[in-house]
Amino acid sequence: MKEVALPTGAESSEGVAFAACVATILECSLSEVPAPRAQELPGWLLSRWLGGLGLGLAPVADADSFSWAGPWIARLRANSGKRRPVVMYGVPSGVVWDPAGITQESEWRIEDGFLLAAADIALARPPRPDPAAMTGTVQALWIATAAGEPARQLRQATALAGRGLEGDRHVAGTGTFPSGLPGSALTLIESEVCESFTPPLSADEHRRNVVTSGIDLNALVGYEFTIGPVHCRGMRLCEPCTVIDGYAARPVLRALIHRGGLRADILMDGEIVVGDPICSSPSPSR
Repeated sequence: MKEVALPTGAESSEGVAFAACVATILECSLSEVPAPRAQELPGWLLSRWLGGLGLGLAPVADADSFSWAGPWIARLRANSGKRRPVVMYGVPSGVVWDPAGITQESEWRIEDGFLLAAADIALARPPRPDPAAMTGTVQALWIATAAGEPARQLRQATALAGRGLEGDRHVAGTGTFPSGLPGSALTLIESEVCESFTPPLSADEHRRNVVTSGIDLNALVGYEFTIGPVHCRGMRLCEPCTVIDGYAARPVLRALIHRGGLRADILMDGEIVVGDPICSSPSPSR
């Protein structure tokens, strides 16, 4: 996401702030997005404009409890009566961008929400090219016995097919999220991302199992790769949510969007050692 700046004085316009949220999610200029009238959101003008892009705004039935592993728009109402939109992100979701500053009010609640979605998902899916051959390195290995427990650093870890790293919460079923589901066995994050924070993001903040260097983890979604002798499959991005914000000593949710690493399945048992190479496969996984 790329935030767009509101014009001077536009903080008082709910419609302009809503258009800014749409522009931020689409990473386009605010001038391209027609501002809807607050009383008729999303309104025909904005709906027709989005339709030209093959997109639409779907209302969220229970916005207060809604979560999404990506951006969506919530309208917040403050006790003062002021109502303004914000961009939410993650499972569970938190505010990642507040164009009109409504979260600076002492008290507010989510009134309703909208999800920006493809009108026809089959037409919206772009073809995935084969990734370039890449090689990286395991910089560090971490496990935690349960959700909230301190991360413990290992020099060598036993990877268990379909389960996770031996001794970790993903194997024991004691983590925040369910174990045994696709993409729940192993989490990875790039050391380059961790080191972009000041001070660097610690293991007790990012809570990932494998810290890598020299490889683009985002490019491994949908593809097989190896960590040393262990074959894995990239399942989806490990996007941030309010859980990671709770572990971190500073706000990190917004800064980790699309940079939170990778969720992967382990396809075979084996030993992973710090310093092992990480190599991508030239063919998509089936």
